[in-house]
Amino acid sequence: QVHLVESGGGSVQAGGSLRLSCTASGLTFDDYAMGWFRQAPGKEREGVSCIGWSGSSTYYADSVKGRFTVSRDNAKNTLYLQMNSLKPEDTAMYYCAASSKGYCSASWKQGGLFKYWGQGTQVTVSS
Repeated sequence: QVHLVESGGGSVQAGGSLRLSCTASGLTFDDYAMGWFRQAPGKEREGVSCIGWSGSSTYYADSVKGRFTVSRDNAKNTLYLQMNSLKPEDTAMYYCAASSKGYCSASWKQGGLFKYWGQGTQVTVSS
């Protein structure tokens, strides 16, 4: 079975940094594009970032461009999200997900093509 486990969340002051990790098992990791999504209470899920199978193609939501960096280490079956200059509006539960494709589609932000999801890790940014 496929298992995705996020880690690295926590509480940080505005302007601080966190690095999230997502370790995958039960799948051929470099066959899959991977994504980060977030959801705050009472709000819809938001696509944060997507990265192709090799790590050479990356995509970001406009709200995080220039502040967040997605990367992957296929040898470790691990996905990362480096989050800098954090803002209170970044507060959410963050989820990693594995796509049904090796590349990020034009509709990656919708999340519909992502087959597998982790349990989430909470990020809280205080002002």
